[in-house]
Amino acid sequence: IGHSVRTLDECVAEAEKDITVTTNIMEARLLAGSETLFDEMKTRTGPDRIWDSKAFFQAKLEEQIQRNGKFNDTAYNLEPNIKESRGGLRDIQMIGWVAKRHFNADSLEELVNNGFLLEDEYQTLCDGQHLLWQLRCSLHYLAGRREDRLLFDYQRQLADEFGYKDNEDAPRNEAIEAFMQRYYRTVIKLEQLNEMLLQHFREAIIYGDEPGSPQIINERFQVSHGYIEIRRPDTFRKNPTALLELFVLLEENPDIQGVRASTIREIRQSLPLIDDAFRQSEEARQLFMRILSHSRGITHELRRMHRYGILAAYIPAFDSIVGRMQYDLFHAYTVDQHTLFVIRNMRRFSVPEFCHEFPLASGVFQHLKEPRLLYLAGLFHDIAKGRHGDHSELGAVDAYNFCRAHGLKEKQAKLVSWLVASHLIMSMTAQRRDLSDPDVIADFAEKVSTLEKLDYLYLLTISDIRATNPKQWNNWKDKLLSELYNKTASLLNRGLENQQSKLENIIAIQTSALRKLE
Repeated sequence: IGHSVRTLDECVAEAEKDITVTTNIMEARLLAGSETLFDEMKTRTGPDRIWDSKAFFQAKLEEQIQRNGKFNDTAYNLEPNIKESRGGLRDIQMIGWVAKRHFNADSLEELVNNGFLLEDEYQTLCDGQHLLWQLRCSLHYLAGRREDRLLFDYQRQLADEFGYKDNEDAPRNEAIEAFMQRYYRTVIKLEQLNEMLLQHFREAIIYGDEPGSPQIINERFQVSHGYIEIRRPDTFRKNPTALLELFVLLEENPDIQGVRASTIREIRQSLPLIDDAFRQSEEARQLFMRILSHSRGITHELRRMHRYGILAAYIPAFDSIVGRMQYDLFHAYTVDQHTLFVIRNMRRFSVPEFCHEFPLASGVFQHLKEPRLLYLAGLFHDIAKGRHGDHSELGAVDAYNFCRAHGLKEKQAKLVSWLVASHLIMSMTAQRRDLSDPDVIADFAEKVSTLEKLDYLYLLTISDIRATNPKQWNNWKDKLLSELYNKTASLLNRGLENQQSKLENIIAIQTSALRKLE
């Protein structure tokens, strides 16, 4: 709680300069003093005088974008800030601030009366807010000070306080991971509601009653004010596969700014339509593969599919890793967010502006015959995390079955499956073995067996390490992986039968050293 002593004119002047001051005054309540003076302050700092609804909304929206950027655009760090991260308390406040400024709504419940929220959405919002309040209060108590981060030091105590107990027969830390998964799944719902409501507000505040001229895309979709929407409320019920077609259209039409709020709501309510029959539909399978095969927008649309619940509904195994953390300091993100970061890293290899970051990897990517196979390997490489057994082997089975069901040939499915099963071997070889030993290179080359597999595995390995923890990647690891790649590629080009002996390797090193000394 802060305080300030200002005249009325000073209050207005500060509010005009700083939207934070405007927001604070807007939330102010009269505890004591002149009601007349208080009302005048409210009037002179209201939307009719300064920061009209449109300017206020745009400024607060930019404020949220900047805030999200500070937290790597994700609420799924393993030590999340429950106030400032995506889906946190600040996002709920954001909804209330805009509603207050434009609609003069004094509570979130009034958004139901104004037609912006359904009763079940309001309940989800309230339940999420209540959980975050409880967590924040408990955090402050445990820390003995203001602390909004769910630090590792407090997660075990909080899990216990919220009723999560370790079972003797269960894996270690299961209670903490279950508790944190509840938190992550809560904030993803809040993030989704925040997006939908802000889009509702944008349409009401920016466009008002302007009808616009919808651009017809096809029988199911149109674009209004730059945002895609379904043409009829029953579109998804009559054409369930339109739930996937939407994301194909977003990839194919980069000028579309986003999804209309009413359509986001229809997507949420239509998730039960994605059942076994839907997943077995040839049309749905083709649409999903089109999403992975497009030249642009793959990462963006997969993230949107994840936010809206489509990805977990379409790939049931993915649902189990949503919000799943690993209680250690090595993995910086939940498994689902890590997976999406892996695919983002893969996509960067294809973008010319980022070639300078990883010149070797970018060059390798340009020669891939089918990048979609790489993305599938990224999507499935950790999908079995949390199951009993080797997650690489279990995920390889899932990947193979998915690929075959989606029309990939046996050879393609086996490649993706092998990548998932083997996604750790290049990293372990590069960091734990002596790369100057020809036997180490030969052993790795035999496991890889072809240049094609080596190319895919190299790109998957870099993407995986960089997405595990930003602090884990460094020039040393880059150099080791590049060295292993180049030496293995050289051996595979010569043929495994033409391996260099240790003696020949020593002679080659000595000869090279002598040349440098001359």
